[in-house]
Formats: sequence, structure tokens, C-alpha cells
Amino acid sequence: MSATASVFGDSRTHVGSRHALIAPDGHVASSLPGVDKATAVVLISREMGARFTQLLLTFLTDGSATFPSNDIEVFAYVVRGSLNVEVGGHNHFLTKGSFLFVPAGVAWKFGGPSEGAQLNLFLKEYVRLDCAVPPVVVVGHEDHIPAQPFLGDEDARLQVLLPENSSFDMAVNIFNYNPGAYLPFVETHIMEHGLLMLEGMGVYRLENAWYPVVAGDCIWMAPYCPQWFAAMGKSPARYLYYKDVNRPVLP
Repeated sequence: MSATASVFGDSRTHVGSRHALIAPDGHVASSLPGVDKATAVVLISREMGARFTQLLLTFLTDGSATFPSNDIEVFAYVVRGSLNVEVGGHNHFLTKGSFLFVPAGVAWKFGGPSEGAQLNLFLKEYVRLDCAVPPVVVVGHEDHIPAQPFLGDEDARLQVLLPENSSFDMAVNIFNYNPGAYLPFVETHIMEHGLLMLEGMGVYRLENAWYPVVAGDCIWMAPYCPQWFAAMGKSPARYLYYKDVNRPVLP
């Protein structure tokens, strides 16, 4: 921590009732069961009002993380480094840009990480749908996912990482912006978001507040939180984000 930050208590972090920006300068590690020789930072949780958890794990070379079979599903994305995962009786080697979806009812374990390997996890309780077949394990890499123009804009491209069918009650995408690109309108919708800035910088509007954001920042958006983003600087901006989908709205 710099002398200025320690004296004046400066931080870009803001936590409100319907949105939050969590900057890396305020990260504090948590002790979590099953996580060994790794730093675990709980970025988003129900304690702030969210209906999912976003977790950041940073491993030592002999670190590991074991998760039992339960009602929780997870999407994992490798932010940096590499590691192995055991899931469903199979082993997979994951590198930067790899992703993994593990459905509820399946145990899984990470091990053999490179020094400083980092994972972003989205975890939530699976909402079953009588007419839908439960989802299966998905393993992939962002390099194999096409980036499609968003609403016809070649400078704002979306990579959809999970299958778009009713088996899945979550979606996770990567939004890619060329410098100066932006969302075409201020979005206001029922879906909740968790977001991690992967590269670049920009400005994010959340409700009536405007936040400068850079790689490493995390954002929580409650349902119906007005939101808008513009990429700034001379390099592209990218972020990974979660949303809840494919389930009925109950009266």
C-alpha cells in the first residue's frame, strides 16, 4: 500500500445497496474450507445482497481447492497461469483463458497450479426446471469461441461461453471492446450481474454514478440497476460477466 493510500484512506471501492465496485486495493483474504495454500477473496456474496457468489482464488505452486457434491453449480475461468482439474472422473489441464462449468451434484478439485495461477469463480444454487434436462460439465477455451458483433457493432464483440438452452440457468460471456467502443444504450433489466475486468480500462455507469474501471476490478449489479460502459485508453477493454437466465418470472 502506498503512503498516500495509508494516510488518506483513498480507494475506488464503493458498496451500495444495488451495485458495488470492488477494487483490488481493498482485497482481504478469507479462510474457506477445502481451499489450501491459496488466497481466497470473496468479491460478491449474499451478504451484500447478491443471489450468487463471485470468488477469486490465487494459488501457490502446491495449492489446491476441493469442492464437494452439493446443490451449488460453478463456472470457473482461468485469469492467469495454469492448473489441473478433476471433475466427473476426468482430468483437464486448464490454461489462461480456459473455462469450466460444473453442474450441481458433481464434486471437483483443482490442483497442480503454476505459481500465482488465478481463477475467477461464479457459484450459485441451481434452479431446476421440470421440462429441462440437467446441464453437464463443460470445458473450453475462449480462443475457440467466436466473438460476434453486439447489435451489429464490429467494435463491441461478445463471446458466449455456455450453451444457450434451458438446461442452464446461468450465462457467462466475455465482452470485447475496441478503444472508444461502448454499449449502445443504458441497459435496465431483471438479470443480475457479476463482472471482472480482464484487460484495459473504461468508465462504467451504475445507476446515477460513474466509475473509472481497470483490469482487476469487480462489479456487482442488482436486477434493474441501470448500466452502461465505454472503453477508454489506447488498448482494447475486456470483461467477463455472469447473469441468471432461462427461468420463469414468478408472480
